[in-house]
Amino acid sequence: MKDFATLLDTLVYTSSRNRKLALIADYLRSTPDPDRGWALAALTGELDFPAVKSSTIRNLMKDRVDPVLWTLSRDFVGDTAETASLLWPAPDRTEDEPLSLSETVDLLAGLNRTTAPKELPHLLDRLDANGRFALIKLATGGMRIGISARLAKTAFAQAFDVAVEEVEEYWHALEAPYPDLFAWAADGTDPPDVSNTPRFRPFMLAHPLEDTVVHLDDYAAEWKWDGIRIQLVRVAGETRLYSRSGDDISATFPELLDVLPLDAVLDGELLVRGDVQGGETGGAASFNALQQRLGRKTVSKKMLAEAPAFVRLYDALIIEGEDQREKPWTQRRKALEALVERLPDSHFDISQIVEARDFDHLAQIREGARDDAIEGLMLKAKDSPYIAGRKVGLWYKWKRDPLLIDAVLMYAQRGSGKRSSFYSDYTFGCWDGDPDEGAELLPVGKAYSGFTDAELKKLDKLVRQTTLNRFGPVREVERTLVFEVAFDSVHTSKRHKSGLAMRFPRIHRIRWDKPVHEADRIESLRALIRD
Repeated sequence: MKDFATLLDTLVYTSSRNRKLALIADYLRSTPDPDRGWALAALTGELDFPAVKSSTIRNLMKDRVDPVLWTLSRDFVGDTAETASLLWPAPDRTEDEPLSLSETVDLLAGLNRTTAPKELPHLLDRLDANGRFALIKLATGGMRIGISARLAKTAFAQAFDVAVEEVEEYWHALEAPYPDLFAWAADGTDPPDVSNTPRFRPFMLAHPLEDTVVHLDDYAAEWKWDGIRIQLVRVAGETRLYSRSGDDISATFPELLDVLPLDAVLDGELLVRGDVQGGETGGAASFNALQQRLGRKTVSKKMLAEAPAFVRLYDALIIEGEDQREKPWTQRRKALEALVERLPDSHFDISQIVEARDFDHLAQIREGARDDAIEGLMLKAKDSPYIAGRKVGLWYKWKRDPLLIDAVLMYAQRGSGKRSSFYSDYTFGCWDGDPDEGAELLPVGKAYSGFTDAELKKLDKLVRQTTLNRFGPVREVERTLVFEVAFDSVHTSKRHKSGLAMRFPRIHRIRWDKPVHEADRIESLRALIRD
């Protein structure tokens, strides 16, 4: 446990990506099984201890230190694990044997909601501040130390000189602490046998088009649909549905698990049908409709009937045991078109090719696409194989230009991690009528990106100087600043007082010069609804 705690502590204070990779790789090479496997599972977010939540830690702390001191310290530090690890009272030390990481995992796995408040203090008492920080991060499952799952897997690949794509091929079919994965990569044994497992394969991704101009003789264009990218896998009669990150979301969309009549691995966009009929969307409702189903462990019959899911297919990786990935896109497309004829049209269709005379004509078509189910265009090299990750020159994404409104800063909240000392999360609103006649501002969105570090410092200073009220980590501020906010679409929402919810809001510009009464009104935003 001590070595894992040291690793986490070092990673927290390391900003260099290459240095982080080296630190994780060194740890994986020098640490024995199964500790290194549990560490890898923790860094990739694969561990879950349901009995321990952040609220468990907060309750333990408020029983041991002044609740006001805890609240003020947590507000200032911005991280529950770090605050608790530093404030935990020093115990009367006993000569307990040091805990290994695997022993800690076993102890945490044995806890339930009743025993956790009793047993966790004994574990925390056996550790120093670094160890307590690592234990709490491990137990609550929220690392938030600047390490993505992809980076941890890349470090694993570098540690043992194997291809990260091969690591991804096996990863999702194995369980922590991954003894077969380490045996293959570190000891040179045969690769894990996952041939009969409906496992996830890494997606091929696209680069933003930016200023690149492509020739349509060499590239095919198709719509970029606004759902969630998924992979549908059937092996030996068993079907699984995976998200882009490799999470198994099969239980959330049960209507797709018994409709694929053959073994295959298919790449597509998960959408739901709604009131939209025909047109460019082909019956696909907006992302807002899909969002009602995301993350649910159980789906009601009513929801299945009102928002049935279907897959708009993009590509085929494997069809009836034949790997298609090395073939050029044109051949895979023909195979996919033939395959769609064998699939039920109630649950599958194919993303249509967008025909254009030339690139300028394609740009005009893109600008004219304002249906909520369309995000933009994809441009795919006709000779491109299906390669995991982003490869320059093969696939491009060309998103439509965002919508823009002017909104007024209303609330600011402390960030987390490196931003825990700054008010970096901003809630903004639009006028519900004419501000000169006393109209109020109603919140319409929240954003925490789109500004530079220098602008963040300036915004943080403004928040502190214009605070009206404080609500824990949130401050209400004077209505003095206008943001130009970019967003992809807007939808009706019963959860917000304004009745609106924005899709992907981000700060486009800070309008230091604009008077707040000139910000947009709710009616202007409502006019953009396409549901």
